[in-house]
Amino acid sequence: MSGLLRRGSLLLAVAGVLALSGCGSKLLNHAPVEDRGSMGTAPVVGDARTQPVKQLPGFENAGKPGYYTVKPGDTLIRIGLETGQSHKDISRWNALDNPNRIEVGQVIRVAPPAGSDVPAVVVAKPVASSSVVSTPIAASVPTRPVSAPSSAPVAAPAPVAATTTPAATGDDNLGWIWPGNGHVLTGFDEVKNKGLDIAGASGDPVVAAAEGKVVYAGSGLRGYGNLIILKHNNTYLTAYAHNKSLLVKEDQTVKKGQKIAEMGDSDADRVKLHFEVRRQGKPVDPAKYLPAR
Repeated sequence: MSGLLRRGSLLLAVAGVLALSGCGSKLLNHAPVEDRGSMGTAPVVGDARTQPVKQLPGFENAGKPGYYTVKPGDTLIRIGLETGQSHKDISRWNALDNPNRIEVGQVIRVAPPAGSDVPAVVVAKPVASSSVVSTPIAASVPTRPVSAPSSAPVAAPAPVAATTTPAATGDDNLGWIWPGNGHVLTGFDEVKNKGLDIAGASGDPVVAAAEGKVVYAGSGLRGYGNLIILKHNNTYLTAYAHNKSLLVKEDQTVKKGQKIAEMGDSDADRVKLHFEVRRQGKPVDPAKYLPAR
C-alpha cells in the first residue's frame, strides 16, 4: 500500500513538472509585448523650430509698392477691385497657370511691370471753345524797337485772366452721370457701405456712369450678385452690383449712358443698384462725383 502511495506521489510530481515545463515553453514562445504608445510616431529629426519654412511665391516682394499679399477670402476679381486693376491683367503679370488658385500669403504683382504693353483706358474729350483765347499775345503786349537794347531781362507778359473756371483735367475729367434713376436708399460709408444703394424696380436700366472698358462681368464676387466692373482710366473703376441681367461682356468698350445691365436683387435683400466708385482701388463717395439732381 505504501508503495502505491509513493508511486502515486511520484507520478503527481512528474505531472507537475511537465505542466510547469509546458507553461514555460508557451511563455518563451510568445512574441515580445509591443509598445502601443509609440505606434505610428515618426522619428523626430532635430528641433521642429529649426526646420525650413515653405516660402510662398513672390515672398521677396512683400511690402513693396505695386505688390499685394493675398488674404483669406481673396480672389483675383476682388484683388482687382481693391487695387483698381483688371483681374486678367493681374493673372498675366504674374504668369498664373490657374487664376482660381492663389494661396494666402502669396505676394502678387498688381501694377504693370516696366515696359508693359497694357494700354490705358483713355477717354477722348473735345476742347471747349470757351477755354481757348484767340487774342494774339502780341496785341496785348506793347512792341519795342529792335534797336533798343536792354541789359535787364524782358518780363514775361501777364497771363490773361480766365473768364470761366477751368474744368477738371486728366483722369478726373470723366463727366460722370447717374447710373440709375431711383432715389438713394443708403449713402456711402467707407466701412459699412462702400458705395451708394439706388432704388428701382426689377428690370430698370443700369447705365455706364462714364465711358470705359468692361474688366469684369459675372457673379464670382460674393456679396455683389451679378456684377459689372468698368475701368475708365488708370485711376478710376466703377462697380454695378445686384443686377438681374448683364448686357455687356468682358473687354467690351462702353459709352457713357449706355445700358449695361438691368436692375435686380441678386445677392441682395431687395431690388436695388449698388454703385461704387474706386479711385486707385480705394472706395470713394460717388455723391462727390455725380452731378446734383
